[in-house]
Amino acid sequence: MTNNDVLRRVRYIFNFNDAKMIAIFALADDKVTREQVSSWLKKEEEPDYQKLSDLQLAIFLNGLINDKRGKKDGPQHEPEKRLTNNIIFMKLKIALNLKAEDVLELMNLAEFRMSKHELSALFRKPEHKHYRECKDQILRNFLKGLQLRHRNDGKTKSVFKWK
Repeated sequence: MTNNDVLRRVRYIFNFNDAKMIAIFALADDKVTREQVSSWLKKEEEPDYQKLSDLQLAIFLNGLINDKRGKKDGPQHEPEKRLTNNIIFMKLKIALNLKAEDVLELMNLAEFRMSKHELSALFRKPEHKHYRECKDQILRNFLKGLQLRHRNDGKTKSVFKWK
């Protein structure tokens, strides 16, 4: 998955408009324009498409954490210059205050089965012997589960508390 795909999906899942997207970047102390956001949301084949850098997506995800959980006191977390699917998954899990059971429930909604042990391996440090790389399929199914939970026209009741 590209960074642009992740940004588009998160925007769709939570029904964020351009103003909300700009505000989320601002919560991580970054100023972006409506034109920038618009160009990141376009498909690759569109003329004004711009590739979203790892740094910009990390800033957005940090802003999402601040938006959903509140800005912490003191210095803010430095955005990563290089992102992996594991880091993206972890930041979304933190932003939404999800526990392992919640994530597994979302994966089940997307009809993707995994054990608690497989899930915990995704959130370990890369040096750990049980670390497992998060493949696109896992991240895609997690986002699909979120979409089913939040954009399913009320057919599925949410157990999560959202702002």
